[in-house]
Amino acid sequence: MALPTDPASSWMQGLGFPSRIFDDAGTDYELYEEDDEFVLTVELPGFDREEIDLAWDNGVLNIAAEHADEERGRKRTYHRRFRFPKDVDEAEISASYTNGILEVTLPVETEAAAHGTAIPIEG
Repeated sequence: MALPTDPASSWMQGLGFPSRIFDDAGTDYELYEEDDEFVLTVELPGFDREEIDLAWDNGVLNIAAEHADEERGRKRTYHRRFRFPKDVDEAEISASYTNGILEVTLPVETEAAAHGTAIPIEG
């Protein structure tokens, strides 16, 4: 008897468990563009506002956070970089942190075009 190789036909099927345990569908952020600005929300539960560092560097937003739990002798860290396809007005970037959710608003520069070079399509 062969073992099933298809995740949908795994032995967990019908037990109410996901067929793939390490599924990357549950991201910790949401990014969308609305009204000429990007809005990024990141779930950072358990961090204090002072433990979160934001930096804008040439089209890339860096988010880093570190929380030390001295009682348990543990340290939690978070680091992620986001590159944006349009020019952002860096002087107008704003951020807030409420109830474990970091929200960053990045206004797109007026008349900004997407980065990159147009590639002609032959045919």
